[in-house]
Amino acid sequence: MGPMTEPDLFSTGAAGDLPDLRAKGLSPAYPAKAAWGTVKTLRAWQAAALAHYRETNPKDFLTVATPGAGKTSFALTLAADLLQRRVVQRIVVVAPTEHLKTQWADAAHRVGINIDPDFGVKQGRTSKAYDGFALTYAGVAMNPLALRIRIEQQSTLVILDEIHHAGDALSWGEAVREAFDPATRRLALTGTPFRSDTNPIPFVRYEPDGTGALRSKADFSYGYGEALADGIVRPVLFLSYSGDMHWRTRAGEEVAARLGTPLTRDLESQALRTALDPAGAWIPAVLSAADKRLTEVRRHVPDAGGLVIASDQEKARAYAKILYQYTHHRPTLVLSDEPGSSRKITTFSESDDRWMVAVRMVSEGVDVPRLAVGVYATTTLTPLFFAQAVGRFVRARAKGETASVFVPSVSRLLMYASELEAERDHVLKITGGVDNEEDLLVAEAQREEQASSELLEDGEFTALASEADFDKVVFDGGEFGLQAMAGSEEEQDYLGLPGLLEPDQVKDLLRRRQAEHLDRSASPSADERAAERAAAQATHQQLRELRKELNGLVGAWHHRTSQPHGVIHNELRSATGGPPTAAADATQLQERIDLIRQWAITRKS
Repeated sequence: MGPMTEPDLFSTGAAGDLPDLRAKGLSPAYPAKAAWGTVKTLRAWQAAALAHYRETNPKDFLTVATPGAGKTSFALTLAADLLQRRVVQRIVVVAPTEHLKTQWADAAHRVGINIDPDFGVKQGRTSKAYDGFALTYAGVAMNPLALRIRIEQQSTLVILDEIHHAGDALSWGEAVREAFDPATRRLALTGTPFRSDTNPIPFVRYEPDGTGALRSKADFSYGYGEALADGIVRPVLFLSYSGDMHWRTRAGEEVAARLGTPLTRDLESQALRTALDPAGAWIPAVLSAADKRLTEVRRHVPDAGGLVIASDQEKARAYAKILYQYTHHRPTLVLSDEPGSSRKITTFSESDDRWMVAVRMVSEGVDVPRLAVGVYATTTLTPLFFAQAVGRFVRARAKGETASVFVPSVSRLLMYASELEAERDHVLKITGGVDNEEDLLVAEAQREEQASSELLEDGEFTALASEADFDKVVFDGGEFGLQAMAGSEEEQDYLGLPGLLEPDQVKDLLRRRQAEHLDRSASPSADERAAERAAAQATHQQLRELRKELNGLVGAWHHRTSQPHGVIHNELRSATGGPPTAAADATQLQERIDLIRQWAITRKS
């Protein structure tokens, strides 16, 4: 491409080196104010992505960038340049939620682009004051033909924010394709380039991956690992909590299981639902721990806020009441179907209030940069939703900020946490061929599992009791810590980590904490303290203490040998006899504790 006759908007120099933006019809503040959707200078990845776009001059461009990296700034910079060069005459933004439409309009206004967030597909002409409009994916599906006619009348750039939502329903994908097929340019954005189903995403290029599937191909990618290395996002500490759960099944059978131990998927799902029941002891203990963590973070970051993501509105209200009991301040409660939800989010973002409790509305795209502590208190266990939720906490504002997310000790969530830096693409299975019968069987199994989940969600069991124990910290793919009682000194060692630390400092401090706990658990004084506690406890308390001690030692042995927890438990049970840990008596549990300590002395591997 030859040299431009006008100053290039893609300058990566200081604010004073930017071209005359008034001549381009842009605000002179652009991009000098780092509000949502704007930055003072382009980040390296944004400049590289824009340069690649200019080189290839594509009709479709898919950008995959981790939440908090600055996708909006990138998109608006590109939009402003295309408008200035008369490549397009109008901008259309498609977003997942009503709140995000307003957020995009506000961000665009700061760079001199006027977007109508209240546009309706049935209305006539829009005001000449607007350079375009914003609508949701659901809004597109209402009348895609009317939108297509508008797109055909004027050269248009369509920005598809979080484009994976175009695959939420087959009708949505078809509507997006029909409405925007005539667009002059299409820019697709996502921070989570994968889905939990196989619905094709419109305007995304798929290529064979050599295994009989088609894999999405991004035009530019910028992952969490790269952003973390560049200091753009925060490192995330995942604090997981296990505990003993007790519930009654539909048939009237009472079941006891320990969250955080190997369980079938159905049992784990029911144990999780029991843990999240606000009438039990698990969720109040975890909310209390999260509030203590937020207090520590606010020593260094005074306006740091917390977010609880709940499964449904009833639980969200109950969690808000529990937090009020601990903090004596009413949390901001955001329920997506209530009027004024968008205003509540904005007010919370601009305040220094401690907590917000929401169901799903704040899980994706919504920008509240001061969120630093989160509680994942929902039964949704898909990698897509988990990544979206964690994305609310990673946006860095200052060097050394960390994020802390409290999660139940559920195997899938811990796997997602340990693989946070992994990049995933959307994969489509190719229909037909020799593997088609196997694919049908897999699909049938998935439908059965979905039906099982739906039965669980219908409330066909009763949560009876729950207890919370601190399990471990997952950070940078590693696990740190030993099981400890909620409220214990060991738990406080992790809740009290400083709020401002570099990633290497976080890992070093976690290693030191774990080493101290290992030494403490192996000391003779630990045995004496345990004996004193046992003498003063009721039987059920004593059994709970012994199970915690055993699980902590198994966790330590896992860190030493890398053997799975289940394998260690089975070997202990095989050597000492007796039932599984949940049904073992005090003598049997003590025998297993003594044996695993003997292993440590004799360095058994």
